[in-house]
Amino acid sequence: MPLTKEQKQELEAKMREFVGKPIGAPDVGRDAVNEPMIRQWCDAMGDTNPAYLDPDAAASTVHGGLVAPPTMMQAWTMHGFDMAKGYDEPQDGQQHLHKLLGDHGYTGVVGTDTKQGYTRYLRPGDVVCAETVIESISEEKATHLGLGYFITTRTTFRDQDGEEVGWMTFRVLKYVPAERPAAAATDSGDGAAPAPPGRIRPPRGHDNAWWWDLVDQGTFPIQQCNGCKALHHPPRPMCNACRSMDMGWVEASGAGTLYSFTIIRHPQFPGYDFPVIAALVELEEGTRIVSSVIDCKPEDVKIGMKLSGFIHEDHDGFKLPMFRPARPAA
Repeated sequence: MPLTKEQKQELEAKMREFVGKPIGAPDVGRDAVNEPMIRQWCDAMGDTNPAYLDPDAAASTVHGGLVAPPTMMQAWTMHGFDMAKGYDEPQDGQQHLHKLLGDHGYTGVVGTDTKQGYTRYLRPGDVVCAETVIESISEEKATHLGLGYFITTRTTFRDQDGEEVGWMTFRVLKYVPAERPAAAATDSGDGAAPAPPGRIRPPRGHDNAWWWDLVDQGTFPIQQCNGCKALHHPPRPMCNACRSMDMGWVEASGAGTLYSFTIIRHPQFPGYDFPVIAALVELEEGTRIVSSVIDCKPEDVKIGMKLSGFIHEDHDGFKLPMFRPARPAA
């Protein structure tokens, strides 16, 4: 049942008490910035910048030594999060705010955007501390998901001397899920429900539409530089190896090895079969792709397992590369 005007005014008054306040004590990184974590990050990202990996080469740069990739900033203070416990037993101000809204019917939540800024490079030995503040809460907005409030948090990252090294804003929509219309009868009059929703479609732009067009045709393409022959995924306008903009593609065999994975159980969006095994796959051609592993139980997934790629087609005709465990050789 919708809130009355008085109930909504009371809710918004309680929400305003959170604005401008830290959600809790600052998060201090359990480990100082260190070379092994930098190396693993660069390996996973395919970043070969010598300023991050080669002490001798880094010494001759403007940095005068090794530095960490700026995009690692948040990684130094991240820790595990028990999502279910966070909703039922709030541990910080942000969780209390979300529970307050959830208790008033605003049970849906979706991330909308994030921004980061970097003040200086982090170096091995730096200890990172992150303090998060509820920066703002919007007026109630009408969205296609339902009525809700946009909540923006700002996290300031500091070093062991208290000096700012960067910042991040993150905005979510906390909303009352819109009521879905009752299933309409089909044209045949048999009363059958409409087709289930499909998965979220990726945006197609100037740099990647050609890739999706080939996938639509049943091909598993990999972008390749026509100059140095380096392989790239996702598609990009310029080769990061030789800076050429003359780009082509080759067809992948589909054979690959599971490099890393995570099991996604929540939140559950329509159009997907949960749990989702989200995987980073190393293709035999030598590049990596983020995809999903199907026809495999989560408990059977192992890093290093052999996979076989194919073009999967959803019920609504959407096609995308997926993987399943490879069959043993006969």
